[in-house]
Order: sequence, then structure tokens, then C-alpha cells
Amino acid sequence: MSMQSASTRVALATALLLAIGAGSSGAADKYKVPRTSWGDPVIQGFYNNNTDVPFERARELGDKAFYTEQEYAASKQPRPQPPPQRAGGSGGVPNAADVHYDTGEFGLDPDQSEMVKSLATSIITQPANGRLPPLTREAQQRSDAARAAGQARQYDSAQDRPLAERCVLWPHEGPPLRPVGYNSHVQITQSPGYVVFETEMIHDARIIPITDQRPDFGGLTRWQGNSWGHWQGDTLVIETTGINEASTPRGSNVGMGPDAKVVEKITRTGPKTILYEFSVTDPGLWDVSWGGQFPMELTEGPMFEYACHEGNYGIANTLRGAREEEKTKARQGQ
Repeated sequence: MSMQSASTRVALATALLLAIGAGSSGAADKYKVPRTSWGDPVIQGFYNNNTDVPFERARELGDKAFYTEQEYAASKQPRPQPPPQRAGGSGGVPNAADVHYDTGEFGLDPDQSEMVKSLATSIITQPANGRLPPLTREAQQRSDAARAAGQARQYDSAQDRPLAERCVLWPHEGPPLRPVGYNSHVQITQSPGYVVFETEMIHDARIIPITDQRPDFGGLTRWQGNSWGHWQGDTLVIETTGINEASTPRGSNVGMGPDAKVVEKITRTGPKTILYEFSVTDPGLWDVSWGGQFPMELTEGPMFEYACHEGNYGIANTLRGAREEEKTKARQGQ
């Protein structure tokens, strides 16, 4: 998928970055990106990517890429909430929704955090309908089979639980990077020859060498793939291949193949803003490439610790509950 030109990106950035210093397209065009002591454009800092823009566009919106200010305001009107439900499990046993914590009690609800405002109707911008393209027929068959196999053994062991539940990898960490509901800070650090991306949610760091040629990664695959970057003017272009097949992308239960590639572009658009763009290609999963973009706003650090493994009693309790359920069924002769 061909990525947008620099002038198109600046125009779209102006439409996306409202009330956060972008001003007008003329102001965006005139912005002069500062340089590091070794001459690279400065993109480092702590950024917030908290947004209320959905990853995929609502089907009824079709190809409508942006709301008007009036439509956006109307979409933010609170909707009537259903009455709270009591414990929904059989015999009065609470279900998962009953016992999961309320993020609002801990100040972690997205509406309680600083929001990067945008009139965009979806993060995905390509295809034009703002939605993930369908998997190929063969990929869909593999995905369905993988989902069925996973459901059959999902409580057999810790290794059969999702990567996020095991504190190995969260899908939003990327590539491509995606906004997440809370702990939504990203730290970008620059040094001569390297750029590092670290997400607040689970704290994985991608160390990206800056080079004109793809480094030799020795044929290894990694959870977040093998990334390298280069500068195109003021835009950092990052290419990633070699993504571990266990890192399943959104919309699929099977991982990317050896021909998969993710391209990311990071452009400083103002004193406090950057535009993040991405493109995903994998002929083994999709017939077409797809991609999108969202703004991030400079904020104050530091990032808070996300101690996922420490106190991760959920996975042990999940398996313990599955064993008790098996015992109950055995006693009942099921």
C-alpha cells in the first residue's frame, strides 16, 4: 500500500490535531522541526495517545472519514445506560463481568484521562471504509480452525492462555502501535543511530536501529518483529518484518507469515504533536494492505510502572476455577 505524501500527511494532521497546537494548515506547513545535536529531527519525549476514535469505523458511516464539529458533539452525548445487572452466573455465581474491577474507581477510565481530540471516525484510513479487510478464504479457514482448537484447550495450561493474560505481549504494543484505554503514554527516546519506543502498558521497548540498509537479523523472528528505520526528510520511516507467528494481528487467530511487513511513519507536526501512520501488508492473510493514523500529544512524564507479572493472580485463579468446574461436571456425570 502506498503511503500518503508528506503534504497530504500534513493536511490530514491539521484536520486531526484539533486544539493541540497545530493551528491551521499554513501553521503546520511553516513549522520547523528542531534537530538533535547530531542532526536528526527531534521526536523524542513522553506522548499521550488516549483517544475516543474507534479502531474501525462504524459500518453505517461508509466512507465518511471525519465528523463535523456538530456531529462530533452529538456523538459524545451520553447514551442511556442499562440498569446494573446482578450476578449472572448459574446458582448466583458471579460471571466475569460482575467480578472484574471498575476502571473508574482507580482513575483509569479513558474519560478520566487527558484526551487527544480528533474528528476522525476511525483510526483505520485505508481501505476507504475504515475497516479491516476480510481475511483470504484460506486464511479464514486457518483462523477458524485455530480458534476452535484454542477454545478446546484454552484452560489446559498457562501456555494456552492469551499472551496478554500471560504478561508476554499486549496487542496494542505493535507494530503497528495502537491507542489503549489507559496507561496510554508512549516514550520515544533518541540517540545517535537508534530510536526506542516504550509503551506504558506492559513496558516493552522496541530498539530500532537507524540505517540505510536492512540489518542482518540472522533469520530470527521476535514478538514485535525486526525493525529498522531511516529518515525521509522530517519523517522517521520504520520497516518491520520477522514478526513471530504467535503474535496474532487484530481480526485473525493466526499469525503473520514470512512475507508480512509493517511500515510506520512518525512526523513531528507541531511543538507538541506528532502524527503516527502505519501500513500492514501480509499476502498470506489479506488480499490488500490496510493502514491508518492517529495523533499523539506531548505530555509530562514519567511513565508509571505497569507491574503485570507481579500480583498476576488472575491466570492462576482462572486455571483453578477450570479445575473446580471439571470436578463439578465429573460429580454430576457430565
